Amino acid sequence: QVQLVESGGGLVQAGDSLTLSCAASGRIFSHDTLGWFRQAPGKEREFVAATSWASVGLYYANSVKGRFAISRDLLKSTVYLQMNSLKPEDTGVYYCAVRSQDKPDFDYWGQGTQVTVSS
Repeated sequence: QVQLVESGGGLVQAGDSLTLSCAASGRIFSHDTLGWFRQAPGKEREFVAATSWASVGLYYANSVKGRFAISRDLLKSTVYLQMNSLKPEDTGVYYCAVRSQDKPDFDYWGQGTQVTVSS
């Protein structure tokens, strides 16, 4: 079992920066995939970024490439999402998730943290 708790969301203006954190506890393996997703009002949840505890590969949605950065601190068991040059279309609930190394889909999810970007 893995428990995930996000924090760091809030209300910001367009062009501002924000860093989300996701503290993980429980069973953690270096090749688990760590991901950030978001869901805007009235839309389906979408992929934002992913990496692994071993930092093997960094993956981003085209909409955030060059503006967002995913990182992790293995000692703190925490995953971060640094978000720069925020746009109103980045508004949504942001979730962190873990895909166990032997599973096809993300199988652990946090409760989400709200990010609102005003224009």
